[in-house]
Amino acid sequence: MSLPPISKLLDEARTLLPDAVALRRKIHENPELGLELPETAKAAREAIADLGLDVKESRTTSGFVATLRGAKPGPCILLRADMDALPMPEDTGLPFASRHADRMHACGHDVHTAMLAGAARLLDRHRDAIEGSVQLFFQAGEEGHFGARFALDEGLFDGDFCPEAAFAIHVDPRIPVGMTISKPGPILAAADTFKIELKGKGGHASMPHDTRDPLPVACEIVQALQSFVTRRINVFDPIVLTVSKIVAGTTANVIPETAECLGTLRSFSPASRELAHAGLDRVARHVAAAHEVEIEIHISRGYPVTVNDEGFTRFAEGVAREVLGAKGFVEMPSAAMGAEDFSYLLERWPGAMFFLGVRPEDPELVAPCHSNRMVANEEGMAAGIALHTAVALRYLEGRVSA
Repeated sequence: MSLPPISKLLDEARTLLPDAVALRRKIHENPELGLELPETAKAAREAIADLGLDVKESRTTSGFVATLRGAKPGPCILLRADMDALPMPEDTGLPFASRHADRMHACGHDVHTAMLAGAARLLDRHRDAIEGSVQLFFQAGEEGHFGARFALDEGLFDGDFCPEAAFAIHVDPRIPVGMTISKPGPILAAADTFKIELKGKGGHASMPHDTRDPLPVACEIVQALQSFVTRRINVFDPIVLTVSKIVAGTTANVIPETAECLGTLRSFSPASRELAHAGLDRVARHVAAAHEVEIEIHISRGYPVTVNDEGFTRFAEGVAREVLGAKGFVEMPSAAMGAEDFSYLLERWPGAMFFLGVRPEDPELVAPCHSNRMVANEEGMAAGIALHTAVALRYLEGRVSA
């Protein structure tokens, strides 16, 4: 059999949309967090159980890989969807809203999972024309839990069908349905977190001269760090350094002994990342020393920079235009400061991440990912199912150039 016309895959994907929507809503109602997602993983496995795929479960997480073998041997490509939710409330008012307090699929991972399950079914329809195999990676723990790194470390992808390339789709409720955006090179930032612990000397708030008040020191550190970013970091290799939480004090007339600052640090290159780490440590320590306040600084390295391979990105751009039309792809003018653990997979294999439009028709409902009011236009899922499928088919066909 020959491969189907790529331009027809979107119509085929639309026939699978009702099942994909049902799966998405089932997952959305029951969001799970972190690396252990028993119900979500079960729902995903059941959605593809009748396809006869080779399933390999992670030993350290709820993630799993389902391998679809084509009619003939050949190369292998990995398609990835993350499954975990966020620890936050949902205020969408949807009939299938989260049934669990402070858990919400606000980043679209429920949509990702349902689209990949739909792509598995669409690929199965054309299995006789496939020369090679497709690994469908249903991943746990993307939201800060290093799920992709766990999978790599345990060798989840190793064996007879080890991938040669990787592709992922992330939905964006600000982008119109039927459109994708991406770019070659760095697309998302490295993400680190930091904690600054200050210890002074507490006392009566009316007699600050008898204390070493850590609160103004914390505030001065915040201001000094912003000046450091604007004066010591190259604007063409940028970072974002945000102190997002200060914890101190108990009541109005007591100067506390301690204060704590928490924050995030984003960067696009190893050079700017190391410069930012060193500057954060230096500035905070010297401000604290100037006020005779003790300090401890903890910097935790998070995900690396997500870097799209140039050749694969151009290849996938061409596929997106085949599937969605000439306006189906728009190149991003710059990278975004969000972060993704798909970065670990792109460090091992060439590949790319594309953002897919799921913008609601009602402009009043548009809210970004990680918003408590984020909603997705489910009509956009058909484009994701078709794009996953088309990228895999074209890659295995050997068309790896734009």
